[in-house]
Amino acid sequence: MEELRIRPIRDGTVIDHIERGRALEVLKILGVDSSTRDVVSVAMNVSSEKMGAKDVVKVEGREIGSTETDIIALIAPEATVNVVREYEVTEKYVVSMPDEITGVLTCPNPSCITNGGEPVETSFEVEDDGELRCSYCDEVLEDEVAEYIS
Repeated sequence: MEELRIRPIRDGTVIDHIERGRALEVLKILGVDSSTRDVVSVAMNVSSEKMGAKDVVKVEGREIGSTETDIIALIAPEATVNVVREYEVTEKYVVSMPDEITGVLTCPNPSCITNGGEPVETSFEVEDDGELRCSYCDEVLEDEVAEYIS
């Protein structure tokens, strides 16, 4: 018999099917830190038939936007987002890889115009193979995407 480990939320967002060990990166994308006033629940290494083990993040009182789901797709491409209203899932969708990410990642190239103090917003093209390429200097993000979230 499976037991309920985290209580249901009345209104908010549940991000499910996060690859095991990635929940803290999802929290960073959502801007959740010690100053957050929303109730946030995190379950890590939860048993999953589909994934073996997964992480789950619940944020009460907040529906996440498309920019946040685009970035989550880069870190957890199998994630599902459930919008909950009055204890019922009213919307459910699988995150999808965007064509472009604007204003949320820092370019690793110190010579890039986006790092030169100019008022230029970063922009990364998502290649067919999932590679992220700076739209200005063509630098490719080689490391974990979470390291470049600004």
